[in-house]
Amino acid sequence: MLTIKDLNVAFRTRRGIVDAVKGISLELGTGETLGIVGESGSGKSVTSYALMRILDAGGTIKAADVTYSGIDLAKATERQMGDIRGREISMIFQNPRAALNPIRKVGHQIEDVLRRHNRATRSDAKAKAIEAMEAVKIRDAASRYEAYPFELSGGMCQRIVIAIALACDPRLLIADEPTTGLDITTQKAVMDLVAELIRDRGMSAIVITHDLGLAAQYCDRIAVMKDGVIVETGPSAEVFGAPKHAYTQRLVDATPRLGATTRSLLPAEARTPEPLHRPSDTPLLEVKSLVKTFAGKSGPVQAVKGISFMVREGETVGLVGESGCGKSTTSSMVVRLMDPTSGQILFAGEDLAKAPAAGFAKDPRRSKIQMVFQDATDSLNPRHTAARAIEEPLRQMTRDGGKARRERVRDLAHLVGLPQHLLDRFPHQLSGGQKARVGIARAIAVDPRFLILDEPTAALDVSIQAVVLNLLVDLRSRLNMSYLFVSHDLNVVRLLCDHVVVMQNGAIVESGPVATVMDAPTNPYTASLIDAAPQPPVRQLAA
Repeated sequence: MLTIKDLNVAFRTRRGIVDAVKGISLELGTGETLGIVGESGSGKSVTSYALMRILDAGGTIKAADVTYSGIDLAKATERQMGDIRGREISMIFQNPRAALNPIRKVGHQIEDVLRRHNRATRSDAKAKAIEAMEAVKIRDAASRYEAYPFELSGGMCQRIVIAIALACDPRLLIADEPTTGLDITTQKAVMDLVAELIRDRGMSAIVITHDLGLAAQYCDRIAVMKDGVIVETGPSAEVFGAPKHAYTQRLVDATPRLGATTRSLLPAEARTPEPLHRPSDTPLLEVKSLVKTFAGKSGPVQAVKGISFMVREGETVGLVGESGCGKSTTSSMVVRLMDPTSGQILFAGEDLAKAPAAGFAKDPRRSKIQMVFQDATDSLNPRHTAARAIEEPLRQMTRDGGKARRERVRDLAHLVGLPQHLLDRFPHQLSGGQKARVGIARAIAVDPRFLILDEPTAALDVSIQAVVLNLLVDLRSRLNMSYLFVSHDLNVVRLLCDHVVVMQNGAIVESGPVATVMDAPTNPYTASLIDAAPQPPVRQLAA
């Protein structure tokens, strides 16, 4: 169905021409699902944009033969591509909310595609749009038709994007990181739906992802990209089970999995002895009967329903559950960014819930509880350098002079493994892993005893994630900190946490030692979360 020969894509930048894709060649058969895996910047998404001819203004396709059903896409006119996009080749974009028009009803956005390709008229467009929504298993599609994107969950928005992509029955579907940011059950539901639609409609698909477990589960063949080049390709079981290229081996080894340790995720030459970890029996944080109620359109909504849990000194407790279960609300109350409706937050024996969140920034206890936010990019001021970002808590919570603060910033950068020459850079000049280090350095600047980690590695590549997880393990041991680790990646939770708390609909449904809960869950919801988690590939080492 699709043949790519010698595809080259370059971008004009202020520093000259950058070659993003360097002479790659691929083939895709009818009914086949091809996975393209690799880390950020490897050229995966650029390859898909080149196929669709939707590159940025500075991007150009050079010396390529891209043939789809006998049509050379590289030489097709824009009018021809306008007919092909959506009708023959369609795409599911990485961020569903960014892909949807925020001020247009989702049903109307599906109609736009149908009418653009003459698949509907004004009189039957609504009925066909609702039919497309029902095809992707959206309940009560007729009422959802009138919804705006902001009124829908992330998983529901992704289903709308899939409905738009499949509305005109394309023969080739390109899915670019289709599950990024979704919790594991929603991720599984979306990928099962895509796989079912591909199978039922006899389509071919290209799935672009950095999640090796997802690629192993849903793709027939795999192409591994690095620095714009395909370094390895072959059947999924062969590429992941017995990878030939050193880069593929590193990707597989860096993926958290059953039986792994944080050190085993690192390249062999970077592994050092893992620090001894023995949590104390002394409670540091005790949450008792915590409740949070919000005002809703139809009356009060209880987001957190009287939950209780404990974190001991030196312990890491994982807080897991689907989106909307109350994890983030709980974290915000514990870190005192939000007031609870009722309940206690005992930290070292003192009830922090009695101190209003509005004035807690000036409370002396503020420095003892800090937070590392989910999106390192959004949590950093784009106008502040890395040094200024790390220094800010010192400005707000200490009386140190400028010289002392600067020395402390250099010490913190060294502690988290951030090279000194990067301290003068702004966030947009740093990689994802470097920004994560800045966020961690900022959080530990005032010597906290307790750190809340809100999905700190969710958007990172597996090799960078491995480095950040090992950094957290080392800091926990060196600084004797306790962590509340909020995540939907159960493989990472198993790796890092001592204890796990499972939340559903604002309530705790199960808690206990991480190995006990993960290996023998007693609650059906916990079991469903574990079953939904994609199983990462395991490399078969030579005897």
